[in-house]
Amino acid sequence: TMASEAEKTFQRFAVLGDSSSSGAEINNKNFSKLCQDCGITDGKTITSTDVDTVFNKVKAKDAGAITFQQFTEAMKELGQKRFKEKSPDQGLEDIYQLMEGKNPATTGGFYQAATGAVDRLTDTSKCTGSHEEHLDDSGKGLTGYKETTDNSGYGRGPKGADTYKKKN
Repeated sequence: TMASEAEKTFQRFAVLGDSSSSGAEINNKNFSKLCQDCGITDGKTITSTDVDTVFNKVKAKDAGAITFQQFTEAMKELGQKRFKEKSPDQGLEDIYQLMEGKNPATTGGFYQAATGAVDRLTDTSKCTGSHEEHLDDSGKGLTGYKETTDNSGYGRGPKGADTYKKKN
């Protein structure tokens, strides 16, 4: 059934990053990730705020996680928001369809952003300024480049270098 497929997805997300989790309950962080990874959150009709609101609405007062039963309630509500013209049950089915066979994406999100940042930082085509000549085309430092250190105590481009001794 649709629900059992959704429940499998629920469990895969429920245990994510939480080795102590039995998969019976999902915390807010993983609930949000599930909504994100399965495309339930679309940034228009359903935003991450909606997801948090629904999570907090269905969970027990002092619980940090929700059961699959509560999750179903949450999804029914999100389904109605996302598929306005459909019945709550149909909306829920459609949400479950989005969840079918989904696994927590480890490639997307944060890690992808991180590699993107590293790529940007090591892309020599975007280099400007003098350090560029110390890098070869692949962005590695050129060998044989001599670092010239000025120990005058005036830092770089010593405007007042050697003036101190003269004054005193």
